[in-house]
Formats: sequence, C-alpha cells, structure tokens
Amino acid sequence: MTVTDTETTSAGTDACATAPTAPRAHPRPEGQDRYTISEVAVFTGLSAHTLRWYERIGLMSHVDRSHTGQRRFTNGDLDWLAFVGKLRLTGMPVAGMVRYAELVREGEHTFEERRELLEATRRDVRARIAELHDTLAVLDYKIEFYAGAPRAPERPSA
Repeated sequence: MTVTDTETTSAGTDACATAPTAPRAHPRPEGQDRYTISEVAVFTGLSAHTLRWYERIGLMSHVDRSHTGQRRFTNGDLDWLAFVGKLRLTGMPVAGMVRYAELVREGEHTFEERRELLEATRRDVRARIAELHDTLAVLDYKIEFYAGAPRAPERPSA
C-alpha cells in the first residue's frame, strides 16, 4: 500500500494496511470502487457472514449502503480488510483487533496507544518466529539423522 498511517478509508478506518511492499491492485479504480458483499467475499476470501460479523462487532466501521440498503464496500475497505487479515495471521485476538479499530476511529490522539498495541503484537510474532526456528532446527537434525541412518535389509517375501 502506498497510504500512510494518517490517511483513513471511506469507512473511517486506518489505511496502513500492509507491509511496505508493492500495493495490492484494486479491482476497480478510485471513484468506481463500489463492491457488493459477494464481490468482497470473492476478492478477500472471507465469507459474507464474516464480513457482516466484522461490521457488527466494530472491526469495520460503518459500510456505505446503496439506496436499497445493500452494502457498498470501497477500495479503502478492501485495504482495511487486508490489514485485518495480517493482524489475524499474527495471532492477535479479535478483541485486540476491535480495540485497534476503535482507536483508529477515535483519531490521531490515539497514535501512541495504537503503536503500543502493534509493538506488543510484534514482540509476540518475533517470539513465535524464534520458536519456529528452534523447531525447524530439530526437524533438520532429525531429517539429517534419518538420511544417514543405515537401512535394514528387506526381508524376502514368503
């Protein structure tokens, strides 16, 4: 993404969605970005039920509606959902993600608390990565052991 922490989506949420990599292409350009819930479900891999639940629990701000009441998501909403997906991968509890979303909606005066929440999550992720590195070393050792172990001769069939 190319947006900064201080920008917000049309849903009023923090748009700092992903790591500093190439931005994920949106299906439609700004101004033409009105997606139905089923289109967002296909694009994000989330179910319509999950998207409605995210909105109900406050993980997403109010999503715009058409004149018939149908949800209309924007590119900013897609960016927010991508960020939420990253938070889910960190193992952050849903309550922590909802708290982060609340802080974003409260405004810039919550930057410090948001940073602290993300730093705590980063510490947890780094600890899990260290555990996984240790686990990988054990697996590598065992694989090397078995690769060099002598094979028992096969018994002829009777």
